[in-house]
Amino acid sequence: MESKRVVVTGLGAITPIGNTVKEFWEGLVNGKNGAGEITRFDSALYKTHFACEVKGYNPDDFFDKKTARKYDLFAQFDIVAADEAIADSGITPENTNFDEVGVMLTSGIGGVNHFFNEMKEFFQNGDGTPRFSPFLITKMIVNMPSGVISIKYGFCGPNYATVSACASSAHAIIDAFNYVRYGKSKVVVAGGAGAAIGECGIGGFNSMHALSTRNDDPLTASRPFDLNRDGFVMGEGAGSLVLEEYEHAVARGAKIYAEVVGGGASADAYHITAPHPEGKGGILSMRRALADAELSPEAIDHINTHGTSTPAGDLAEPIAIKEVFGEHAYNISINSTKSMTGHLLGGAGAIEAIASILALKNGIIPPTINHFDDDPQIDSRLDFTFNQAKKRDIHYALSNSFGFGGQNATLIFKKFES
Repeated sequence: MESKRVVVTGLGAITPIGNTVKEFWEGLVNGKNGAGEITRFDSALYKTHFACEVKGYNPDDFFDKKTARKYDLFAQFDIVAADEAIADSGITPENTNFDEVGVMLTSGIGGVNHFFNEMKEFFQNGDGTPRFSPFLITKMIVNMPSGVISIKYGFCGPNYATVSACASSAHAIIDAFNYVRYGKSKVVVAGGAGAAIGECGIGGFNSMHALSTRNDDPLTASRPFDLNRDGFVMGEGAGSLVLEEYEHAVARGAKIYAEVVGGGASADAYHITAPHPEGKGGILSMRRALADAELSPEAIDHINTHGTSTPAGDLAEPIAIKEVFGEHAYNISINSTKSMTGHLLGGAGAIEAIASILALKNGIIPPTINHFDDDPQIDSRLDFTFNQAKKRDIHYALSNSFGFGGQNATLIFKKFES
Protein backbone atom coordinates (compact mmCIF):
# COMPACT_ATOMS: atom_id res chain seq x y z
CA MET A 1 0.00 0.00 0.00
CA GLU A 2 1.34 3.40 -0.99
CA SER A 3 2.32 5.51 1.99
CA LYS A 4 1.55 9.22 1.84
CA ARG A 5 3.28 12.02 3.72
CA VAL A 6 1.38 13.23 6.78
CA VAL A 7 1.71 16.73 8.18
CA VAL A 8 0.30 18.65 11.13
CA THR A 9 -1.71 21.68 10.06
CA GLY A 10 -3.60 22.61 13.22
CA LEU A 11 -3.00 22.65 16.97
CA GLY A 12 -5.24 23.27 19.96
CA ALA A 13 -4.60 23.14 23.70
CA ILE A 14 -6.08 23.98 27.06
CA THR A 15 -3.66 23.26 29.89
CA PRO A 16 -2.72 24.17 33.46
CA ILE A 17 -0.13 26.64 32.14
CA GLY A 18 -2.08 28.20 29.29
CA ASN A 19 -5.54 27.99 27.73
CA THR A 20 -4.42 28.29 24.11
CA VAL A 21 -1.49 26.82 22.17
CA LYS A 22 0.30 30.18 22.24
CA GLU A 23 -0.08 30.50 26.02
CA PHE A 24 0.88 26.86 26.53
CA TRP A 25 4.10 27.21 24.54
CA GLU A 26 5.07 30.45 26.26
CA GLY A 27 4.49 28.77 29.62
CA LEU A 28 6.67 25.80 28.66
CA VAL A 29 9.59 27.88 27.43
CA ASN A 30 9.47 30.07 30.53
CA GLY A 31 9.27 27.17 32.96
CA LYS A 32 5.81 28.12 34.19
CA ASN A 33 4.46 25.95 36.98
CA GLY A 34 0.82 24.85 36.91
CA ALA A 35 0.58 23.45 40.44
CA GLY A 36 -1.56 24.87 43.23
CA GLU A 37 -4.11 24.05 45.91
CA ILE A 38 -7.08 22.02 44.68
CA THR A 39 -10.19 24.15 44.15
CA ARG A 40 -12.49 21.59 42.53
CA PHE A 41 -13.41 19.98 45.86
CA ASP A 42 -12.46 20.09 49.56
CA SER A 43 -9.31 17.97 49.74
CA ALA A 44 -8.65 18.49 53.46
CA LEU A 45 -9.12 14.79 54.32
CA TYR A 46 -7.10 13.53 51.36
CA LYS A 47 -3.40 12.70 51.30
CA THR A 48 -2.83 15.15 48.43
CA HIS A 49 -4.16 18.71 48.55
CA PHE A 50 -2.81 20.09 45.27
CA ALA A 51 -2.96 19.53 41.52
CA CYS A 52 -2.34 21.28 38.21
CA GLU A 53 -5.76 22.69 37.42
CA VAL A 54 -6.74 24.67 34.33
CA LYS A 55 -7.05 28.31 35.40
CA GLY A 56 -9.61 30.87 34.30
CA TYR A 57 -11.76 28.42 32.38
CA ASN A 58 -15.41 29.44 32.05
CA PRO A 59 -17.64 27.09 30.03
CA ASP A 60 -19.88 30.05 29.21
CA ASP A 61 -17.08 31.32 26.96
CA PHE A 62 -17.46 28.24 24.74
CA PHE A 63 -20.92 26.74 25.27
CA ASP A 64 -24.41 27.98 26.02
CA LYS A 65 -25.64 26.82 29.43
CA LYS A 66 -27.93 24.13 28.04
CA THR A 67 -25.13 22.61 25.97
CA ALA A 68 -22.53 22.81 28.77
CA ARG A 69 -24.79 20.71 31.02
CA LYS A 70 -24.59 17.87 28.49
CA TYR A 71 -20.80 17.50 28.68
CA ASP A 72 -18.47 16.42 31.45
CA LEU A 73 -15.45 18.65 31.99
CA PHE A 74 -13.13 16.24 30.14
CA ALA A 75 -15.39 16.44 27.08
CA GLN A 76 -15.56 20.22 27.29
CA PHE A 77 -11.76 20.37 27.31
CA ASP A 78 -11.54 17.94 24.36
CA ILE A 79 -14.04 20.00 22.38
CA VAL A 80 -12.39 23.35 23.18
CA ALA A 81 -8.96 22.08 22.11
CA ALA A 82 -10.37 20.49 18.95
CA ASP A 83 -12.19 23.71 18.02
CA GLU A 84 -8.92 25.64 18.31
CA ALA A 85 -7.05 23.07 16.20
CA ILE A 86 -9.72 23.01 13.50
CA ALA A 87 -9.83 26.80 13.28
CA ASP A 88 -6.03 26.89 13.23
CA SER A 89 -5.90 24.39 10.36
CA GLY A 90 -8.18 26.44 8.15
CA ILE A 91 -10.12 23.47 6.78
CA THR A 92 -13.53 24.47 5.42
CA PRO A 93 -16.19 22.78 3.28
CA GLU A 94 -14.83 24.83 0.39
CA ASN A 95 -11.29 23.37 0.56
CA THR A 96 -11.89 19.96 2.16
CA ASN A 97 -14.41 17.16 1.63
CA PHE A 98 -15.76 16.72 5.16
CA ASP A 99 -16.79 13.14 4.31
CA GLU A 100 -13.04 12.43 4.40
CA VAL A 101 -12.34 14.06 7.78
CA GLY A 102 -12.03 11.72 10.75
CA VAL A 103 -12.09 12.45 14.47
CA MET A 104 -10.20 10.49 17.13
CA LEU A 105 -10.51 12.28 20.47
CA THR A 106 -10.14 10.38 23.71
CA SER A 107 -9.54 10.32 27.44
CA GLY A 108 -7.94 7.86 29.81
CA ILE A 109 -10.85 7.73 32.26
CA GLY A 110 -13.63 9.85 30.80
CA GLY A 111 -16.32 11.38 33.00
CA VAL A 112 -15.27 9.74 36.25
CA ASN A 113 -16.18 12.72 38.42
CA HIS A 114 -19.62 13.07 36.86
CA PHE A 115 -20.28 9.37 37.45
CA PHE A 116 -19.04 9.63 41.04
CA ASN A 117 -21.26 12.62 41.77
CA GLU A 118 -24.33 10.95 40.28
CA MET A 119 -23.77 7.84 42.38
CA LYS A 120 -23.13 9.89 45.52
CA GLU A 121 -26.39 11.77 45.06
CA PHE A 122 -28.30 8.56 44.40
CA PHE A 123 -27.06 6.80 47.54
CA GLN A 124 -27.03 9.78 49.91
CA ASN A 125 -30.19 11.62 48.95
CA GLY A 126 -32.38 9.07 47.26
CA ASP A 127 -35.02 6.70 48.57
CA GLY A 128 -33.92 3.94 46.24
CA THR A 129 -35.98 5.23 43.35
CA PRO A 130 -33.75 5.26 40.23
CA ARG A 131 -33.49 8.94 39.38
CA PHE A 132 -30.55 9.77 37.12
CA SER A 133 -29.61 12.49 34.70
CA PRO A 134 -30.53 11.69 31.10
CA PHE A 135 -26.93 12.61 30.33
CA LEU A 136 -25.43 10.16 32.86
CA ILE A 137 -24.10 7.81 30.19
CA THR A 138 -23.18 10.33 27.51
CA LYS A 139 -21.27 12.50 30.01
CA MET A 140 -19.29 9.47 31.14
CA ILE A 141 -18.23 7.62 28.01
CA VAL A 142 -14.87 8.36 26.42
CA ASN A 143 -15.91 8.46 22.76
CA MET A 144 -18.44 11.29 23.15
CA PRO A 145 -16.11 14.21 22.20
CA SER A 146 -15.34 12.53 18.87
CA GLY A 147 -19.05 12.22 18.19
CA VAL A 148 -19.79 15.80 19.25
CA ILE A 149 -17.08 17.25 17.00
CA SER A 150 -18.27 15.20 14.02
CA ILE A 151 -21.84 16.38 14.56
CA LYS A 152 -20.78 20.01 15.03
CA TYR A 153 -18.75 20.18 11.81
CA GLY A 154 -20.25 17.42 9.66
CA PHE A 155 -17.08 15.29 9.65
CA CYS A 156 -18.10 11.85 8.36
CA GLY A 157 -14.74 10.05 8.36
CA PRO A 158 -13.60 7.39 10.88
CA ASN A 159 -14.78 8.37 14.33
CA TYR A 160 -13.87 6.66 17.60
CA ALA A 161 -11.74 6.81 20.74
CA THR A 162 -8.67 4.80 21.68
CA VAL A 163 -8.26 4.01 25.38
CA SER A 164 -4.94 2.97 26.90
CA ALA A 165 -4.83 4.99 30.13
CA CYS A 166 -2.07 7.61 29.97
CA ALA A 167 -1.08 6.57 26.43
CA SER A 168 -4.60 7.08 25.06
CA SER A 169 -4.11 10.28 23.06
CA ALA A 170 -0.71 9.17 21.74
CA HIS A 171 -2.38 6.02 20.40
CA ALA A 172 -5.12 8.22 18.91
CA ILE A 173 -2.49 10.21 17.02
CA ILE A 174 -0.83 7.01 15.78
CA ASP A 175 -4.18 5.74 14.51
CA ALA A 176 -4.87 9.09 12.83
CA PHE A 177 -1.41 9.00 11.24
CA ASN A 178 -2.10 5.55 9.80
CA TYR A 179 -5.53 6.50 8.43
CA VAL A 180 -4.06 9.48 6.58
CA ARG A 181 -0.85 7.93 5.31
CA TYR A 182 -2.66 4.90 3.89
CA GLY A 183 -5.23 7.05 2.12
CA LYS A 184 -8.22 6.18 4.30
CA SER A 185 -8.78 9.83 5.27
CA LYS A 186 -7.56 13.17 4.00
CA VAL A 187 -7.68 14.78 7.43
CA VAL A 188 -8.06 13.48 11.01
CA VAL A 189 -8.54 15.53 14.18
CA ALA A 190 -6.80 13.61 16.96
CA GLY A 191 -6.06 14.21 20.61
CA GLY A 192 -7.29 13.69 24.12
CA ALA A 193 -8.25 15.14 27.47
CA GLY A 194 -8.06 14.49 31.18
CA ALA A 195 -10.25 15.96 33.93
CA ALA A 196 -10.03 13.60 36.90
CA ILE A 197 -9.26 16.13 39.65
CA GLY A 198 -12.02 15.21 42.10
CA GLU A 199 -12.76 13.04 45.11
CA CYS A 200 -12.70 9.85 43.06
CA GLY A 201 -9.63 10.65 40.95
CA ILE A 202 -7.44 12.02 43.73
CA GLY A 203 -8.65 9.44 46.25
CA GLY A 204 -8.09 6.53 43.89
CA PHE A 205 -4.57 7.55 42.89
CA ASN A 206 -3.76 8.32 46.52
CA SER A 207 -4.76 4.80 47.46
CA MET A 208 -2.34 3.50 44.83
CA HIS A 209 0.45 5.68 46.29
CA ALA A 210 0.89 7.16 42.82
CA LEU A 211 0.49 10.87 43.65
CA SER A 212 2.97 13.21 45.28
CA THR A 213 2.00 14.20 48.81
CA ARG A 214 4.37 17.17 49.03
CA ASN A 215 1.60 19.38 50.44
CA ASP A 216 4.06 21.78 52.06
CA ASP A 217 5.53 22.73 48.67
CA PRO A 218 3.21 21.98 45.73
CA LEU A 219 5.22 24.09 43.30
CA THR A 220 8.17 21.70 43.53
CA ALA A 221 6.14 18.50 43.81
CA SER A 222 6.48 17.37 40.19
CA ARG A 223 10.17 16.43 40.07
CA PRO A 224 10.86 14.15 37.11
CA PHE A 225 14.18 12.29 37.44
CA ASP A 226 15.01 14.01 40.75
CA LEU A 227 16.32 11.99 43.69
CA ASN A 228 13.45 13.05 45.95
CA ARG A 229 10.49 12.60 43.59
CA ASP A 230 7.54 11.01 45.37
CA GLY A 231 4.83 10.61 42.74
CA PHE A 232 3.08 12.47 39.95
CA VAL A 233 0.96 15.61 40.19
CA MET A 234 -2.52 15.33 38.69
CA GLY A 235 -3.14 17.67 35.78
CA GLU A 236 -6.12 18.40 33.55
CA GLY A 237 -6.82 19.84 30.13
CA ALA A 238 -6.59 18.70 26.53
CA GLY A 239 -4.57 18.78 23.33
CA SER A 240 -5.68 18.35 19.75
CA LEU A 241 -3.85 18.02 16.42
CA VAL A 242 -5.07 18.15 12.83
CA LEU A 243 -3.20 15.56 10.76
CA GLU A 244 -3.47 15.96 7.01
CA GLU A 245 -2.24 14.38 3.82
CA TYR A 246 0.65 16.52 2.61
CA GLU A 247 -0.60 16.95 -0.96
CA HIS A 248 -4.03 17.98 0.30
CA ALA A 249 -2.50 20.53 2.67
CA VAL A 250 -0.32 22.02 -0.08
CA ALA A 251 -3.20 22.18 -2.53
CA ARG A 252 -5.26 24.32 -0.18
CA GLY A 253 -2.29 26.47 0.90
CA ALA A 254 -2.24 25.33 4.52
CA LYS A 255 0.51 26.26 6.96
CA ILE A 256 2.43 23.21 8.14
CA TYR A 257 3.91 22.81 11.62
CA ALA A 258 5.74 19.50 11.23
CA GLU A 259 5.63 16.11 9.58
CA VAL A 260 4.58 12.91 11.36
CA VAL A 261 6.98 10.16 10.31
CA GLY A 262 6.63 7.25 12.73
CA GLY A 263 4.62 5.58 15.44
CA GLY A 264 5.37 2.60 17.63
CA ALA A 265 3.34 0.67 20.20
CA SER A 266 4.03 -2.14 22.64
CA ALA A 267 3.08 -3.83 25.89
CA ASP A 268 5.27 -4.38 28.92
CA ALA A 269 3.45 -7.66 29.67
CA TYR A 270 4.64 -7.19 33.23
CA HIS A 271 2.33 -5.46 35.77
CA ILE A 272 -0.96 -3.52 35.79
CA THR A 273 0.62 -0.31 37.14
CA ALA A 274 4.40 -0.71 37.49
CA PRO A 275 6.65 -0.34 34.43
CA HIS A 276 8.96 -3.15 33.43
CA PRO A 277 12.08 -2.41 35.53
CA GLU A 278 14.35 -2.86 32.50
CA GLY A 279 12.15 -0.67 30.30
CA LYS A 280 11.23 -3.52 27.97
CA GLY A 281 7.98 -2.01 26.68
CA GLY A 282 9.54 1.41 26.16
CA ILE A 283 12.43 -0.16 24.28
CA LEU A 284 10.08 -2.01 21.93
CA SER A 285 7.87 1.04 21.41
CA MET A 286 10.76 3.36 20.55
CA ARG A 287 12.45 0.79 18.27
CA ARG A 288 9.18 0.19 16.43
CA ALA A 289 8.67 3.92 15.94
CA LEU A 290 12.20 4.28 14.56
CA ALA A 291 11.65 1.32 12.22
CA ASP A 292 8.30 2.75 11.11
CA ALA A 293 9.99 6.06 10.32
CA GLU A 294 12.93 4.28 8.66
CA LEU A 295 15.34 6.19 10.88
CA SER A 296 18.52 5.24 12.66
CA PRO A 297 18.68 6.04 16.39
CA GLU A 298 21.29 8.71 15.61
CA ALA A 299 18.66 10.81 13.80
CA ILE A 300 16.78 11.74 16.99
CA ASP A 301 17.71 15.09 18.53
CA HIS A 302 15.03 15.46 21.20
CA ILE A 303 12.90 13.19 23.40
CA ASN A 304 9.86 14.40 25.33
CA THR A 305 9.75 11.65 27.94
CA HIS A 306 6.75 10.17 29.71
CA GLY A 307 8.64 11.40 32.80
CA THR A 308 5.88 11.39 35.42
CA SER A 309 7.96 11.95 38.60
CA THR A 310 7.20 8.50 39.98
CA PRO A 311 9.99 6.54 41.65
CA ALA A 312 9.78 3.48 39.38
CA GLY A 313 8.78 5.08 36.09
CA ASP A 314 11.60 7.60 36.10
CA LEU A 315 14.12 4.79 36.55
CA ALA A 316 12.82 2.59 33.74
CA GLU A 317 12.57 5.19 30.97
CA PRO A 318 16.22 6.36 30.99
CA ILE A 319 17.26 2.68 30.96
CA ALA A 320 15.12 2.17 27.86
CA ILE A 321 16.51 5.31 26.19
CA LYS A 322 20.10 4.17 26.73
CA GLU A 323 19.31 0.69 25.40
CA VAL A 324 17.72 2.06 22.22
CA PHE A 325 20.12 4.91 21.49
CA GLY A 326 23.41 3.66 22.91
CA GLU A 327 26.14 6.32 23.04
CA HIS A 328 23.96 8.68 21.02
CA ALA A 329 21.64 8.96 24.05
CA TYR A 330 24.11 11.48 25.49
CA ASN A 331 23.65 13.73 22.44
CA ILE A 332 19.85 13.87 22.79
CA SER A 333 18.10 16.74 24.56
CA ILE A 334 15.63 15.04 26.90
CA ASN A 335 12.90 16.69 28.95
CA SER A 336 9.69 16.13 30.89
CA THR A 337 7.08 18.82 30.42
CA LYS A 338 5.01 17.13 33.15
CA SER A 339 7.27 19.00 35.57
CA MET A 340 5.21 22.06 34.57
CA THR A 341 1.80 20.75 33.50
CA GLY A 342 1.43 17.81 35.83
CA HIS A 343 0.08 14.60 34.33
CA LEU A 344 -3.00 15.02 32.13
CA LEU A 345 -3.55 11.24 32.04
CA GLY A 346 -5.30 10.52 28.71
CA GLY A 347 -4.52 14.03 27.50
CA ALA A 348 -0.80 13.82 28.22
CA GLY A 349 0.26 12.30 24.91
CA ALA A 350 -1.50 15.01 22.91
CA ILE A 351 -0.13 18.05 24.74
CA GLU A 352 3.34 16.50 24.75
CA ALA A 353 3.08 15.86 21.02
CA ILE A 354 2.28 19.57 20.63
CA ALA A 355 5.25 20.46 22.84
CA SER A 356 7.51 18.27 20.66
CA ILE A 357 6.20 19.82 17.44
CA LEU A 358 6.71 23.36 18.69
CA ALA A 359 10.20 22.46 19.94
CA LEU A 360 10.99 21.36 16.37
CA LYS A 361 9.44 24.43 14.80
CA ASN A 362 10.99 26.97 17.17
CA GLY A 363 14.34 25.32 17.91
CA ILE A 364 13.81 25.42 21.68
CA ILE A 365 13.80 22.55 24.20
CA PRO A 366 11.49 23.41 27.12
CA PRO A 367 13.04 22.68 30.52
CA THR A 368 12.47 19.95 33.07
CA ILE A 369 11.88 22.16 36.09
CA ASN A 370 12.16 21.28 39.79
CA HIS A 371 15.46 19.45 39.61
CA PHE A 372 17.43 19.72 42.84
CA ASP A 373 19.40 16.50 43.40
CA ASP A 374 20.69 13.87 41.00
CA ASP A 375 19.47 10.33 41.52
CA PRO A 376 22.52 8.02 41.56
CA GLN A 377 20.39 5.33 39.87
CA ILE A 378 19.83 7.62 36.84
CA ASP A 379 22.74 8.32 34.49
CA SER A 380 23.60 11.98 35.10
CA ARG A 381 25.41 12.16 31.74
CA LEU A 382 22.02 12.24 30.02
CA ASP A 383 20.90 15.76 29.15
CA PHE A 384 17.53 16.21 30.87
CA THR A 385 17.40 19.98 30.13
CA PHE A 386 17.09 20.64 33.83
CA ASN A 387 15.63 23.95 35.02
CA GLN A 388 16.28 26.08 31.92
CA ALA A 389 15.13 25.99 28.30
CA LYS A 390 17.76 25.39 25.65
CA LYS A 391 18.04 26.60 22.07
CA ARG A 392 18.86 23.83 19.64
CA ASP A 393 18.31 23.07 15.98
CA ILE A 394 16.14 19.95 16.00
CA HIS A 395 15.37 17.77 12.99
CA TYR A 396 13.58 14.84 14.62
CA ALA A 397 11.72 14.72 17.95
CA LEU A 398 10.36 11.65 19.71
CA SER A 399 7.57 11.64 22.30
CA ASN A 400 6.85 8.76 24.71
CA SER A 401 3.58 7.95 26.44
CA PHE A 402 3.20 4.96 28.77
CA GLY A 403 -0.06 3.83 30.38
CA PHE A 404 -1.27 1.63 33.22
CA GLY A 405 -1.66 -1.88 31.93
CA GLY A 406 1.82 -1.64 30.44
CA GLN A 407 0.57 -0.02 27.22
CA ASN A 408 3.13 2.14 25.43
CA ALA A 409 3.09 4.53 22.48
CA THR A 410 5.89 6.46 20.77
CA LEU A 411 5.54 9.20 18.16
CA ILE A 412 8.25 10.68 15.93
CA PHE A 413 7.93 14.11 14.31
CA LYS A 414 10.17 15.69 11.68
CA LYS A 415 10.95 19.35 11.14
CA PHE A 416 8.93 20.30 8.08
CA GLU A 417 10.76 20.58 4.77
CA SER A 418 8.72 21.01 1.57
